[in-house]
Amino acid sequence: MDNFQEKLISEGLAFMYQPQEMLLNMCLAFLLGMLISYVYKITHKGLSYSQSFMLTIVFVTLIVSMVMMVIGNNLARAFALVGALSIIRFRTVVKDTKDTAYVFMALAGGMASGTSSYFLALAGTSLFVGVAYVLSRTNYGALYKSEFILRFSIKKSSEDSAYRPVIQTYTKRATLLHVEPTEDNLMSRLTFDILLKKDTDPVQFTNHVAGIDSVSEVRLIASKTDVDY
Repeated sequence: MDNFQEKLISEGLAFMYQPQEMLLNMCLAFLLGMLISYVYKITHKGLSYSQSFMLTIVFVTLIVSMVMMVIGNNLARAFALVGALSIIRFRTVVKDTKDTAYVFMALAGGMASGTSSYFLALAGTSLFVGVAYVLSRTNYGALYKSEFILRFSIKKSSEDSAYRPVIQTYTKRATLLHVEPTEDNLMSRLTFDILLKKDTDPVQFTNHVAGIDSVSEVRLIASKTDVDY
C-alpha cells in the first residue's frame, strides 16, 4: 500500500485524490452511465436505436471521470490531454439529434464524478433522467397537425366525386398537399394531409379508397411526429 501511495505521489495524483476516492468516483461514474443509458433505452423512439450507443454512454461517463482525475488542477496536463485526444476522429453520424444530448450528459456526469462533485453528479443526472422520462411520456414536441399522409393515383378523366365522399366519410379533415401528373399524363398522383375520425380503422379506410375503380396505388403513411412528403 505504501508503494502504491508513493507511486501516486510521484504522478501528482495523491495530492487531490486518495485511492478510495478514485474508486468511489469511478464507481459513481459507472452507475450514472448505466442510469443514463437505461433511460435512453426506455425513452427512445424511431428506428435509429443502437446497442453500441448505449455502451458508448457508459464508457464515455467512466472514461471522462478518469480523465478529470488525471488532469486534476494541472493546466499543462490538461493541454497535453487535449492534444493527445485530438488524434481521435469520430466519423459516426448521429442519426437522432437527441442522442447528442445523452452524450453531453454522459460527459457532464463523468466530469462531475471525476472531480468528486457528488451532489452535482447525482442531482444533475437525476434531473436529466426525470426530464427525459417526463418528455417521453407526454410525447412533448410531437406534431399532431397531421395524423396520416394519404397518397393515391387517379385517372384524369374521373371527377372528384369518385373519391371525395369516401374521404369525407372517414376523416375529420382532408387537405390537398400535392398534385403530380404521371409519366404518361393519363393519371394524377394526389397527396392529402388527413385526420381520421375517432375509432376509424385505417385499413378499412385504405381498402375503401382502393376499391374505387379510378383509383390505384393507394398508400397511407403515419405521420404523428414527423411529416416529410
